Amino acid sequence: MLSTDEARVRATGKPWSFLHISKPEIDLPVGTNPYAPEVYAKAAENLKKMLAEGILARDPAPCYYAYRLVMGGHSQTGLVAAASVADYDTNRIRKHEFTRPDKEDDRVRQIDALNAQTGPVLLAYPDAPEVDEILALAASAAPDADVTAEDGIRHTIWVIHDSATLARLTAAFDAMPAIYIADGHHRSAAASRVCAARKATNPQHSGEESDNYFLSVIFPHHQMKIMDYNRVVSDLNGLDPEAFLKRIGEQFSVQASAAQFKPAKPNEFGLYLPGQWYRLEIRPELIPTADPVARLDVSLLQNHLIAPVLGIDDPRRDKRIDFVGGIRGLAELEKRVDSGEMAAAFALFATRMEDLMAVADAGEVMPPKSTWFEPKLADGLVSHVLD
Repeated sequence: MLSTDEARVRATGKPWSFLHISKPEIDLPVGTNPYAPEVYAKAAENLKKMLAEGILARDPAPCYYAYRLVMGGHSQTGLVAAASVADYDTNRIRKHEFTRPDKEDDRVRQIDALNAQTGPVLLAYPDAPEVDEILALAASAAPDADVTAEDGIRHTIWVIHDSATLARLTAAFDAMPAIYIADGHHRSAAASRVCAARKATNPQHSGEESDNYFLSVIFPHHQMKIMDYNRVVSDLNGLDPEAFLKRIGEQFSVQASAAQFKPAKPNEFGLYLPGQWYRLEIRPELIPTADPVARLDVSLLQNHLIAPVLGIDDPRRDKRIDFVGGIRGLAELEKRVDSGEMAAAFALFATRMEDLMAVADAGEVMPPKSTWFEPKLADGLVSHVLD
């Protein structure tokens, strides 16, 4: 996520950059509190201006969009749709994370000020070959929008107008027992709060109003890309490297590696100490296969090494641990350790979508920093206006 300073630089000379809506403090004096009322008001002013100038245009009739993301050799094609707040509230749209009230509050204020949702929630749908086929066919036509962002991610949109196709897609999703939030828990929670607040003040509320839905992009789960989310620690809890490796060896097999070690399967971990990589594999009898949270690699590493050996019991708050997205590569782990900033690094196998879905189905919560989704959706490419 861009900082205010980064957004200000990126939007310089670009009056129609969507950063003027998603980071509107860039249009106010330097030092303005990004949560001040005037910031949300500025976002609303900028959105109205883009609509008035025709930079953004509303579709004349309800439709879906096919949305393709391409990052390097990876491609995924999903559906842009307004997802049901009622289904979110009843957990048919399933969650796997806790939310923070302050981040929810920010999203609520933004939606209320804009009277629109401009940042989509990233969702996943289970196996549905018919939906895959419809989206592939839609994406075989000439696109309605096709742009490559500064980070190299290509975003392509196809508008789906055909009434029969719209009906098939709607029926297919209505038949699904559940869909899953991948990223965007605060956005969906905020949409639920806005809907509830507006319903409470509207005696004529029918359930069909646009605030009963939230902007989403829903991809087939088998196309989605979760990258590894790695760990670095600042010290070895009073142990020297030899004693540290011996302690690890009580619950993991430990093998020195002549090169960088990137785990190739679950239950396998890379460990980097200054100048040396190791391959770790947890002993099979320690894996609680019936518990969808405890059997995750992030949980196994936390529960059998980071907490008992390093004494880091709360990775959400302990300042001795930090997290490195897999998109930065193993070289970033080496850099953090070799610089002396950190004492050790752990490379993990990426969490699988099936694991995330199992946790959500069980009504449980993923451990912190378990998933790093790439590529990211673009704010403002599509929006949902609340009439």
